[in-house]
Amino acid sequence: MATLLEMAKEIAAAHAVTTTLTTDQLIHEIHQIHSVLQQLEAGICSLETAAAESAIKLPTLTIKQAFRNNEIFCMICGKGGMKTLTRHLNQAHEMKPSGYRKEFGIPKSQSLMSRKYAETRKQIAATMDLGANLEKARAARKNAPKKGKSKKQ
Repeated sequence: MATLLEMAKEIAAAHAVTTTLTTDQLIHEIHQIHSVLQQLEAGICSLETAAAESAIKLPTLTIKQAFRNNEIFCMICGKGGMKTLTRHLNQAHEMKPSGYRKEFGIPKSQSLMSRKYAETRKQIAATMDLGANLEKARAARKNAPKKGKSKKQ
């Protein structure tokens, strides 16, 4: 009969075949599966309780699959058809974009919006000349006197 560690390894390997995992995610999954198997063997918990407690958060999609030209998919729940991900993360998963990036290893250079939507927003900003307005605001802020830092005499 296989040991608990061997069974955990086989379960994690079967999952890794269908899902892209980082090394840290794979190690975490093996540890988590092993601890659940130990609890089940000892009779500490039932299969339902173990599944609810472990709730492994692994991506349902790869980064390449999640970020498309016309839409973006959530790597947590797999929901798609969105232009941006920030609102969905906040409402559905109570998560900030920085936590999402960290959890799934998404680089900061990767926008959390579809490529086409980002390009459309860029074009709108260019036609409205928002870059010039930004430069004016920065220049005004730079030349403004600083408040609250007067010396006592």
